[in-house]
Amino acid sequence: MTDSPEDFDPESTEEREVGGEAARDPSDLFSLMGHVYRGELGRATSWRTRIDRTTNWAVVLTASLLTWTFSADTRPHYVLVVAMILLLVFLGIEARRYRTYDIWRSRVRILEENVFANALDPRGVEQSSWRKLLSEDLREPTIKIPATEAVARRLQRVYLPLLSVLGGAWLIRLTVFASTSTGVVGTAAVGGVPGVVVLSIVGLAYGCLFLITFWPWQRRAKGELRSRRRSEDWK
Repeated sequence: MTDSPEDFDPESTEEREVGGEAARDPSDLFSLMGHVYRGELGRATSWRTRIDRTTNWAVVLTASLLTWTFSADTRPHYVLVVAMILLLVFLGIEARRYRTYDIWRSRVRILEENVFANALDPRGVEQSSWRKLLSEDLREPTIKIPATEAVARRLQRVYLPLLSVLGGAWLIRLTVFASTSTGVVGTAAVGGVPGVVVLSIVGLAYGCLFLITFWPWQRRAKGELRSRRRSEDWK
């Protein structure tokens, strides 16, 4: 390790403002943005992996409990209700991870839109204040996507289909294996909780989930992958 010169003062104005010096040189700034982009992309990839890991847990749990529940006539139906509750827990964990992932994803997108895309095809930047926005977010990172939108997105992508499968399987379990003396409502009872209460709670929960999923929320986060109508140029 080389020794610092005796006259080196890290607190001097010249040394403290080394980043400001790079901002005045386009070549230095572009090189710096490349390093920033790689770093933010690595963070986004890491958090994307965490989201996928939670999704894998949810899929494995759903498949395992469905297989176990229908493996014998004596299996209790409330195991599927427990699976629904566990999926909601996974949904909460994944929505929180998604909000954190969106911090790094938004930085990656702002660089792609305003630096690299404009370098390849100089038609102008997408956001005139992109440098200010990125600087402020680097100084004080903030979560940009509301919790409701994060939950709605994860429901649309993964959890509503899984919960719908569990809900349908639960209803089949209740109807096919219902006792002739008690009927579906009596079969839905869990311990001392009447079947009508269980059915009402589950129905209300699913109603809330569908409302959150399909409610026309104002889109706050941008940059999500969307299907493109015309993609012949990429073939």
